[in-house]
Amino acid sequence: MTLKVSFEIFPPRTEKSEASLYEALDQLAPLEPEFVSMTYGAGGSSRDVNNRILKELGKRKDFETAAHLTCVGQSKDEIDELIDTWMGYGIKRFVALRGDMPEPGQPYKPHPEGYENTADLVQVLANRGAKDISVGCYPEVHPDSPSQDADIEHLKSKVDAGATRAISQFFFDVEAFLRFRDKADKAGINVPLVPGVLPVHDYHKMVRFANMCGAIVPDWVGQRFEGLDDDPETRGQVGAIIAAELCTALQAEGVDRFHFYTLNRAPLTHAVCRQLGLQPRLEEEAA
Repeated sequence: MTLKVSFEIFPPRTEKSEASLYEALDQLAPLEPEFVSMTYGAGGSSRDVNNRILKELGKRKDFETAAHLTCVGQSKDEIDELIDTWMGYGIKRFVALRGDMPEPGQPYKPHPEGYENTADLVQVLANRGAKDISVGCYPEVHPDSPSQDADIEHLKSKVDAGATRAISQFFFDVEAFLRFRDKADKAGINVPLVPGVLPVHDYHKMVRFANMCGAIVPDWVGQRFEGLDDDPETRGQVGAIIAAELCTALQAEGVDRFHFYTLNRAPLTHAVCRQLGLQPRLEEEAA
C-alpha cells in the first residue's frame, strides 16, 4: 500500500511568519506530498496575502499547490475572477468549501450575488478547467447539520458536481471515521475520503478549534497533555505520538492517504510521516 500525504497551510500575517512558512515547506516538500493547500480567509479577508503567496507557490516545482476557495461574502464575479487569477499562476488544484461567516456563530447566508453552496462552487471549478477539486467532510457531523445523514447527502451532491476527493475535519476517534466511510460507500460516494490529521502543538488552542468545527476531543486526549502547559517539547512529542497512533490504526483499515493540518509548522508533521514510513526524497534523486 503506497502512502500518500498532503499538507495544509494558512496565509502568514507577518514577514517573520512568512519566512517561517517557507522554511516549513522546504522541510516538508522532500516527503513528496500530493499537494500543499492554502486556506482562505472568511469572505476573502486575506485575499491580497493569498494572491501573493499563491503566486510564489505556483512557481515551485517540488510540489503542487491547491488553493482554498469559499462561497462566503463574495459574488460570482469575484469568485470567477479569483479562479482565473490563480489558474494564471499555474494552480489547477482547488479545495472548495462553503466557508464560515466572518462573525463566529452567525448562521450561514449565501451572498445575494454569489454561489448558493459548495456543490455550485465545485461545478464552476470543474467547468473552468480545475484538474483536481477537494471538498470537506465531517465524520462527527458539521455544526450546522441536523444529522450525519444530511452530511452524507451534502457530500454526495458535491461529488456529483465534480469533486474528486473529500478531506475530513480533524478527529481522534478512528471508529467515527470508519462508520462515516461505510455510510459514504453505501450512498455511492466513490471518491477517496482522506482523514484530516492535526498533530497537536497546543492542546488548549486545539480545543478551541474543535469547539468551532464540531470535532470531539475525547477525555483521554486531554489526560495525555495534563501538566504539559509549560513543557512545549514534551507536548510536541505527545502530539506527534497521538497523530501517529491515529494514522497507524487507520492504515490497518486500508486508509492510504492523509491530509495534515500543519499550522505552518513542519517538525510534528514530519515526525508523523517518518513514523508512518515515508522517506524524504534525497536531493540527488530530485535533480
